[in-house]
Amino acid sequence: MDSQNDVQQFLTALRARLTPEKAGLTSFGGERRVLGLRREEVAQLAGVSTAYCTRMERGDLSTVSESVLYALVRALQLNEAESAHLFDLSKAASGPRCESRAKPEAQVSPVVAQLLDTMRDVPAVAMKRITTTVGSNARSFFLDDRAKDFYLDWETSARSAVSALRLLAGQDPSDKALMALATRSTDFRTWWGGHTVRTHSSGTKRINHPIVGEMSLNFETMMLPSSGGIMIAT
Repeated sequence: MDSQNDVQQFLTALRARLTPEKAGLTSFGGERRVLGLRREEVAQLAGVSTAYCTRMERGDLSTVSESVLYALVRALQLNEAESAHLFDLSKAASGPRCESRAKPEAQVSPVVAQLLDTMRDVPAVAMKRITTTVGSNARSFFLDDRAKDFYLDWETSARSAVSALRLLAGQDPSDKALMALATRSTDFRTWWGGHTVRTHSSGTKRINHPIVGEMSLNFETMMLPSSGGIMIAT
């Protein structure tokens, strides 16, 4: 993943979707040459110079302070997932961290194992991160010809997988596996370029099971902070 290019496209997309009216700015009419806000309008809302705003939009977040990032969050009216993605991109732009890359894998504690044992009526899985799960789902959506028959709301589910992967890509720009789909699926490449980021911690999946038939399955993801970031998905 090209972090600088991703920053540029992400910030440009965010600016393009926000009109002066929605941002609380006075519009004097006339033809506007850009979609959404101009750079100088974003700079005004964030309390920085236009030159500084231009530098950030060109992909340079390497020395941007947290206060300026929070100002951008407010100026561009970002939601929680978009804010997290912006901060992840800023961390990636600052270069590798000093901490060791080799970290012990999170282990399921006896308490979590006991919790899973009590959930006998629903399928449940404990996991450290959702990268593998979401990545597997995305490959299924885009590379398996049977996916459009299996998922009754195929496009909605596929777009959700892309936006979840985009969020994860900001956390780990070195994960080249995330980009493999772009070379094999036009739909994935198009939606990936939209830079939409979303969290999908709950919802409903509608599937056409080859034996049972049509089914609606609810899902929920619960974070367990006291267990080293372990998540339980049901």
